[in-house]
Amino acid sequence: MTLRNVCVVAGVLALAGLLFAQEGPRRDGRWEVKMEMQMAGMTMPAQTLTQCVTKEQAADPQKALPPAGRGADPADCKISDHKVDGNKVTWSMTCPKDQMTGAGEFLYSGDTYTGTMKMNARGQEMTMKYTGKRLGDCTK
Repeated sequence: MTLRNVCVVAGVLALAGLLFAQEGPRRDGRWEVKMEMQMAGMTMPAQTLTQCVTKEQAADPQKALPPAGRGADPADCKISDHKVDGNKVTWSMTCPKDQMTGAGEFLYSGDTYTGTMKMNARGQEMTMKYTGKRLGDCTK
């Protein structure tokens, strides 16, 4: 798997982690999410996206996985050890086909959150850091 594919897979799984974390103290609505990724001594440029989080997505995190990116197979990924403790949400995930494992932790505070997800993809260690803020309700 090339470095680019590892980054794409990590990004897809990171978004899956974001969607999975919705089952806790995070509210539905339109969110702006900023992600920074570090791996192999380098920091990738920060990416910012806006997403609409529905109540339905929060109800079944496995169905909320994003479509597969190049080299990724979210259908192969399983989320486990999901815990909500007050404003803290933690989870683990494994993707046997892509030889990836990871764990994440998000801390919520009203309409904002911060989080970290650490992953290992075929021996490549990655750390993704997140900040999110609720922009309002989703628009149809």
